[in-house]
Amino acid sequence: RRLRLRSATRRVLKIDKEESVCSLKIKRIYLLSKQFYKILITRIDMAGRSSDVEMAQKTWELENNIETLPACDEIFKYDAQQQQQIQAARPWDKDPHFFKDIKISALALLKMVMHARSGGSLEIMGLLLGKVEENTMIVMDAFALPVEGTETRVNAQSQAYEYMTAYIESAKEVGRLENAIGWYHSHPGYGCWLSGIDVSTQMLNQNFQEPFVAIVIDHVKTISAGKVCLGAFRTYPKGYKPPNEEPSEYQTIPLNKIEDFGVHCKQYYSLEVSYFKSALDRKLLDSLWNKYWINTLGSSGLLSNSDYTTGQIFDLSEKLEQSEASLGRSPFVVTGSDPHEKRTEDRLSKATRDCSRSSIELIHGLMAQIAKDKLFNTVGVKQK
Repeated sequence: RRLRLRSATRRVLKIDKEESVCSLKIKRIYLLSKQFYKILITRIDMAGRSSDVEMAQKTWELENNIETLPACDEIFKYDAQQQQQIQAARPWDKDPHFFKDIKISALALLKMVMHARSGGSLEIMGLLLGKVEENTMIVMDAFALPVEGTETRVNAQSQAYEYMTAYIESAKEVGRLENAIGWYHSHPGYGCWLSGIDVSTQMLNQNFQEPFVAIVIDHVKTISAGKVCLGAFRTYPKGYKPPNEEPSEYQTIPLNKIEDFGVHCKQYYSLEVSYFKSALDRKLLDSLWNKYWINTLGSSGLLSNSDYTTGQIFDLSEKLEQSEASLGRSPFVVTGSDPHEKRTEDRLSKATRDCSRSSIELIHGLMAQIAKDKLFNTVGVKQK
């Protein structure tokens, strides 16, 4: 009996030992599989995020027609002798419409937009660095100036001019040989054009530091439309009468700015704007995009631009009231025979275009919100 009991006990202990070893192996396999699953999920999540980031960046580049340059990046080579020859020839003195195009680097574009966005409803101002090639002005970089801005104008003081000089000298010390070829400022919510003060400033700059260009950026409309709202302009010499030009792209001008816009619109012309990026710009853009794309995804254009949308609606109602008052001026005038009536019809057509543009921007913002709601709030929720 004792021998049987001992042998039975040994068999039980052996089975328990085998089971414990087996359970330990199973536990190790479980922990390894759990760790592998976490790594797999993390990699899938990172791959998904990177693809989303790349898609968003590609969309932004396509909407703004940003051109990718060859790997050689010839446009970044600065030829000091060539620039001196152009300065000595001064071909812009013979032809007031000499410069026809402007190329802006994607990095300079982003810096201008971010600077304008930081100013909110106040105007900001900065300087452009670049060079000239034939009839094209090339903006390589941009930097902000410490200026005092209001909602309608920006004023540069002596501190800004001292900062400007020190920045350009410091840039040349580190190998950035480009000169100042223009300035930029923002028009928060009222379009890209030159006011009377802007025209005077640009004329002064062109008289004493040619070649020079003025860039106006509207970051409020940029957020609303999803595309950069930017214009580049040069003024005509004093007393010059420009030939009849083709009408430029229509843009919404607030009622309180129409008079200032109409008085000075024949004193300057716009340049054809295009954008480019190099291999180095690509890396810098990737760095900036990876830093800010989550904020973009989490923001809402409808909420951040609510004041701008409200102002547009009020401005549109004022334009319609003004047109209605003009139409009711004289009920006895034969239709189509009064030039005043034609001007009123023109106002109504412009108000209609403004209304259509505002509606499209609101619909785009609402569609983006619906898409984000479907993506983040209804995943895994069973539909009733």
